[in-house]
Amino acid sequence: MADHLVEGPRVTLRHTAVADAGEFTARARESRELHHPWLFPPTSTDAFTAYAGQLVADPAKHGFLVCERPSGAIGGFININNVVQGGFRCGALGYGAFAHAAGRGLMGEGLDLVVRYAFGPLGLHRLEINAQPGNTASIALARRAGFRLEGFSPDFLFIDGAWRDHERWALTAEMTVEPEALTGRSSD
Repeated sequence: MADHLVEGPRVTLRHTAVADAGEFTARARESRELHHPWLFPPTSTDAFTAYAGQLVADPAKHGFLVCERPSGAIGGFININNVVQGGFRCGALGYGAFAHAAGRGLMGEGLDLVVRYAFGPLGLHRLEINAQPGNTASIALARRAGFRLEGFSPDFLFIDGAWRDHERWALTAEMTVEPEALTGRSSD
């Protein structure tokens, strides 16, 4: 598993690659009903090749696959988009589970690994999630991961032919630090 960045108890995290087209697009086609109307991951090889190419070529994007252990099957994807360095050090998360993995806690574990990677090796300070108010699964994942609701953005993103309202959720590096690490004392 040399191509895996980090491992958790049930999932591994690795970068999205063009070679993943076959499995990714098959999973996306199987998951259309689950994803609609919230997101539309690529379902053809050509669309996936363009998608993966952007993740590799654009330094403001980082694409990750959440893979089940030990099989390596792709259970979902998490991207950090619009990464800004300098004084901002922030990125926006986008994610989706595939139908066979939905509701099993794999994306929660994968999101935790992405957050640690973002605040560790990538050196980010803040991550944001923008979710449509009716997307209860996405909002529940953000909440379980410790993100806080910061506001509401009307007509925020153009999705499925219309401008959609979104809730803004955020997490900072300080919010993920254990209390004793901030004070230097154990909470025991």
